Amino acid sequence: MGIAPMTLEEYRAQYEIPIPRFYERLLGRAPSQAEWLAADDAFHVKYVELFPSCGLTPGAEELLGGWVAAGRSQSLLSMYAHEQLVPVVDGFGLTRHFVRVDGRRGAAGGRKAAELAVHLEALGGEIDRGRTVLIGDAADDALAALEHGIKAVLYTGGSHTREKLVHLGVPVVDSLAEAVAVAEELSR
Repeated sequence: MGIAPMTLEEYRAQYEIPIPRFYERLLGRAPSQAEWLAADDAFHVKYVELFPSCGLTPGAEELLGGWVAAGRSQSLLSMYAHEQLVPVVDGFGLTRHFVRVDGRRGAAGGRKAAELAVHLEALGGEIDRGRTVLIGDAADDALAALEHGIKAVLYTGGSHTREKLVHLGVPVVDSLAEAVAVAEELSR
């Protein structure tokens, strides 16, 4: 597509959701449907190639297990395609920590609010929205949570810079342990 390579910092400064707007910003024009599909496919090919070597964030499994051991439940919703997400979560041995695991079932490049609506519906009466907290790493995570009447805390270890997260009116933290601690407070 003619986009020059960029550093992680440059990527995080430019990244936005919906993702086609990210490419529009980089190209200086809206990508064609064919360009969007090619870029999305290329991203996912590289993602599948590289993620197994990344491993989990240190302490993540202990935090997941501790949440459940304290008598709480948790579910996982990702914008990664569902049929690809489930084997990844299984592969890391994490499925046992979640009452439900859902990936994106709609078209790539969309917003999280629609997927969260489906996820919450599937959970049915198992959750109390007033005590539910979404831990995410993107502005779209907070917007989706707020749209559905649940609280959110954002972790700066994802695709967005802190500067893109702090204006959303939800707590922003720099570690997963902090995210869990804030979620515990918000869920009371």
